[in-house]
Amino acid sequence: MSAPYYDWIAHHAVNRPEKVALIDLHAGLRLDYRALEDRVARFTGLLADRGVGRGDRVAILAQSCAEVFELQFACGRLGAIFVPLNWRLTQPELEFVIGNADPALLLYGEDFAETVEGLAIEGCAKLALDADFAKARAAARPRAPEPVMLDDVSTIIYTSGTTGRPKGALITHGMTFWNIVNLSGPALLNGDMVMLTVLPLFHTAGLNCYANPAFHAGGTVLLARGFDPGATLRMMSDRSIGITHFLGVPSHYQFMAQHPDFAAADLSGLVRAGCGGAPIPLSLLKQWEEKGVPLLQGFGMTETSPSVLSLDHADAASRIGSVGRPLQHLEARIVDEDGHDCADDEAGELWVRGPVVTPGYWRNPEASASAFRDGWFRTGDIARRNAEGYHYIVDRRTDMFISGGENVYPAEVENVLHQIEAVREAAVIGVPDARWGESGRAIVVVKPDHALKADAVLDHCRARLAKYKLPRDIVFAEALPRNATGKVLKAELRARYSGALPC
Repeated sequence: MSAPYYDWIAHHAVNRPEKVALIDLHAGLRLDYRALEDRVARFTGLLADRGVGRGDRVAILAQSCAEVFELQFACGRLGAIFVPLNWRLTQPELEFVIGNADPALLLYGEDFAETVEGLAIEGCAKLALDADFAKARAAARPRAPEPVMLDDVSTIIYTSGTTGRPKGALITHGMTFWNIVNLSGPALLNGDMVMLTVLPLFHTAGLNCYANPAFHAGGTVLLARGFDPGATLRMMSDRSIGITHFLGVPSHYQFMAQHPDFAAADLSGLVRAGCGGAPIPLSLLKQWEEKGVPLLQGFGMTETSPSVLSLDHADAASRIGSVGRPLQHLEARIVDEDGHDCADDEAGELWVRGPVVTPGYWRNPEASASAFRDGWFRTGDIARRNAEGYHYIVDRRTDMFISGGENVYPAEVENVLHQIEAVREAAVIGVPDARWGESGRAIVVVKPDHALKADAVLDHCRARLAKYKLPRDIVFAEALPRNATGKVLKAELRARYSGALPC
């Protein structure tokens, strides 16, 4: 039997009740642990009054706000399952996810009232997060928590669905706990930390890197509804706010570095600045290193709650480009197509095993079965490991293409493109080529007030890449499509720009 799950908010409400727990910037709400505990306890009572119990799913469609975290903790006390919904999904996509999760209750922000009204869903009660909700919660009586174990499912997070229908990854209380334990050293988690969270809370990184770890440690979560590079730089520079921790994807750091306020920003208060979600250009890593802020790269997935690999702070400058070594309470290996371990510096698929790994996907036994091999979770990411054990993510297996029999990893080509001063954003996809099978097409966004021609891009690449890696075609665009966390949507790029190259 698994060990029991204990409630962090209740613990800190007793031991440090006046410590600021959560600041909701959009709502102008500031809660210490005593106030947060009261809101969670009454939220729990409100859910119980509406018949929510053990195993029931409770979904929420709302932009980042205090109520998302409060619902998460309230569900935990009832043994219910928290389901944060991606508010960027279309109506048919939302209908599929809600139908698959089959929640007993759907809560939604007032700005999503029209969306919820138009959803064709049945058997699901709906509750708006409005003034009436606030009154009902304030009047609700707290309920004694149910006994909950670490192996119990706490959350279902639906993947982005870029390669098909979204899948609901099962997240247990234990997965979240062991992720916190794994990050406690590398991320320097402690009760004095102030974590600025800009990633959406329907995403594992928004919840668990490092917001839930901050709550567990008794620190403070500063919650923003979205990301604005100028506003983020100003908050980081303001010592009265005291931000110590931040995690973003490469585009966040790229847009901050390109902002006029970057040069003058005082970022010396940052204790940890983490980056994940996609390979980061070496030129951008060096730009932040010169600013005195080494970006700590890491690797994780929704299905691993999420952290798997992390680069130690002391290695950030000397190991630029690495995502580090496996965290303490898990195992990782790199294998070839036959499942055999790869040699040092040989690229292969990254597999993971340990208490941070999902038990499977909600109501999807086929996906659950195919995700594992011999007890190892198959990440679908291509990586290599050097003789010292440092890992480097090469690319997603689904993004790789084969040109003339050679594997081409777009991230490597994109890294070279980002070295060009005039390039603001760049992405590479494989497209049909009558001669080589596939070749690369680069989609390039030029910085404002800069000019760039395709020949100049190709000349730069020829000096730095093997011939088979060279993009055969350069397309200029005004922006790259991204999801809510800032990742480039490669599937959308392929749909838009995948026309065959001329012979």
